[in-house]
Amino acid sequence: MVDVILGLQWGDEGKGKIVDFFANDYDLIARFQGGPNAGHTLYVNDKKIVLHQIPSGVFHEGVINLVGNGVVLDPVTLKRECDTVSSFGIDFRKNLFIAERTHLILPTHRALDKAAELSKGNDKIGSTLKGISPAYMDKTGRNGLRVGDLLDKNFTTAYIKLRLKHQKLLDNYAFNEDISAWEEEFFEAVEFLKHLNIVNGEYFINSKLQQGKKVLAEGAQGSMLDIDFGTFPFVTSSSTITAGVCSGLGVAPQKIGEVIGVTKAYCTRVGSGPFPTELNDETGEKLRQVGNEFGATTGRPRRCGWIDLVALRFACMVNGVTKLVMTKADVLDVFTELKICTSYKLNGKDSTEIPFQMTRINIEPVYKDFMGWNVSTSAAKLPEELPVAMKQYVEFINETVGIHIQYISNGPGREQIISLR
Repeated sequence: MVDVILGLQWGDEGKGKIVDFFANDYDLIARFQGGPNAGHTLYVNDKKIVLHQIPSGVFHEGVINLVGNGVVLDPVTLKRECDTVSSFGIDFRKNLFIAERTHLILPTHRALDKAAELSKGNDKIGSTLKGISPAYMDKTGRNGLRVGDLLDKNFTTAYIKLRLKHQKLLDNYAFNEDISAWEEEFFEAVEFLKHLNIVNGEYFINSKLQQGKKVLAEGAQGSMLDIDFGTFPFVTSSSTITAGVCSGLGVAPQKIGEVIGVTKAYCTRVGSGPFPTELNDETGEKLRQVGNEFGATTGRPRRCGWIDLVALRFACMVNGVTKLVMTKADVLDVFTELKICTSYKLNGKDSTEIPFQMTRINIEPVYKDFMGWNVSTSAAKLPEELPVAMKQYVEFINETVGIHIQYISNGPGREQIISLR
């Protein structure tokens, strides 16, 4: 079976640490969507590592890591990450595999991303300018180049043809940027990529399943950024939910087992877009500072607010979540009062559903107040060590969402996870 770990908010839920925590229970970890705009933060030997393309199981001996066809791959980012992984004594050539159907991010994709975002003026969506959206557009437009194309003798010709198409689009934006340095770096990374383990991803992963191997699919971004079910148009360009595992790896729906959803104890969002429980006050700033809420990829300050159970219930529904993990619970240690959003007031009416277009309607969050526990929980190892107020906070979420929080992360370290089972 294929178990799934994915985020239930707007990304940055701490999925990398959770994948790393569970990795030893699996034989293969696979990324099924997204690009280098997703940063999964790990701590290895007390050193902070941010992975953007390589699955988070790469630091575990004997665990296979697969970059699936649903990902868009930047060879430059991949090469840089491989160098980092290698510096920890990990032989990535043994345990890292790339699906040949995985689409490539080209230097002109990055230029197009930047040109498109600049053209939006005040309507920017908050792109990380990594070329992800243009790469997915080429994929759906049937123009993209894939990892398997690197092994074809006509790759350079195909690259030049696509670059010329991109240049015409850039001319329409009246956008000029010298990408010669990007191209030089790109082709150097392409030569590196050619010598990695390039496989037919769908046959590769299904053969492992037939052998009885345990597979964990690792999501990027969050469910509320899904191209179909997120806060459109302020979303990413791929399917971030469980359904994306099937198309992003080439596995059948009946192969999906546990769906482990990751939520913070509060909410954050990077970039523009609806965020009903956002706090533009001292409390929001306190969450940001205590939680170190700055983007792993961009360093941008994250918008912060109280946990939103309307959005969380919705994400659990569309994903088929079977168990929850709550991260960053320790960030709430310093608060004497807490709030949980239980419903939205839409045009004067109470609702527990996500509206079609959140930017066109005034959303007033309805809160339930909770007492904070106001003691440090970062050293806790067992459920009985947690304060009563935290248990009450967790139990309310369990009852409201209808799915139980089975693990609580109470710090960035690998060992800072408490099992409530």
